[in-house]
Amino acid sequence: MESDLIPGLPEEIAIECLIRLTYKSHHLARRVSKSWRSLIDGPDLYLLRRQSSQTHTVACLVQALSSSNAEPTSAKPSRTTTAYGVTVFDSISNDWELLPPIPIYPHGLPLFCQVVGTEGKLIVLGGWDPISWDPVKDVWVYDFRLGSWRRGSDMPCARSFFAAGAVDGVVYVSGGHDASKNALRTASAYDVGKDVWVGLAEMGEGRDECEGVVVGKEFWVVGGYGTDAQGRFVGSAEVLGLGGGDGGWRRVEGVWAEGRCPRGCVGVGGDGERGVVSWADADAAVRVGTCAVRVGDCTVLTGSVSPGEGNGVVLVRGGKREAVEVPGEFSGFVLCGCSVEI
Repeated sequence: MESDLIPGLPEEIAIECLIRLTYKSHHLARRVSKSWRSLIDGPDLYLLRRQSSQTHTVACLVQALSSSNAEPTSAKPSRTTTAYGVTVFDSISNDWELLPPIPIYPHGLPLFCQVVGTEGKLIVLGGWDPISWDPVKDVWVYDFRLGSWRRGSDMPCARSFFAAGAVDGVVYVSGGHDASKNALRTASAYDVGKDVWVGLAEMGEGRDECEGVVVGKEFWVVGGYGTDAQGRFVGSAEVLGLGGGDGGWRRVEGVWAEGRCPRGCVGVGGDGERGVVSWADADAAVRVGTCAVRVGDCTVLTGSVSPGEGNGVVLVRGGKREAVEVPGEFSGFVLCGCSVEI
């Protein structure tokens, strides 16, 4: 049967052709015809690309912008001279790019926002308004197919320095602190496709400045500290099963070094109950402000040799380390990052 996607070709052959378009061409390809737009805008294209091994994974980094990348700030005074944006690093091609700014934040992302990726989309959550420094509940979704942002439903509450993870189109958040600096034990889940938040069971204790990571079908909240224990990081984690069960958390002891901040440097690994590892001391070239992002079969490590130095990047693959040459405009400090399969 002939397809209206590509006249003269059967439907299945036309789809085989279109799933081989790179994600960077999708927003232009949508203009070709109504049938192309319908396919690209729907959920099927991503699933077909994934099933056919046409996707690949990139690292998305919340990074301090250089003066050449930053938008002019004179029109809106800020309480900080450092603006942050989302940079995308492709470890296969070694390409770097800066995503367009979020529409209501043209001069930089909310400070200390969290990012997660799922099903071809990047989700930016919470943080502090870059002008007022007030905590925000904002959720923004960047669709790589369309090359644009859309606003999602706000988080149920404003929280800062919280744990976040995502799998199968659902984002999980837990912990952090509220506007009064109280450590939070609450947790919520966000269905990206339905644009709906639901509450989850509370953790056993409040955990401020914790780190989140998805390990298989579990959401791990690592480290953190309570309201009255400022900076005294615990070595335990709380784990939420995502594949059914009773929907409750279990506590796992001894997964992290007590007294050490886990932000940005938690990786998936370890044996048995110890499902996470620390990348903080993996390489001297990135030992300050280490941020680790798992990308396909490798881990992207960012950081610097010493405070104030430019950010470096090291790829770890199969036990081997490789330093990456970073363009000057992408050498700013990285607050956090995630991977997105696109």
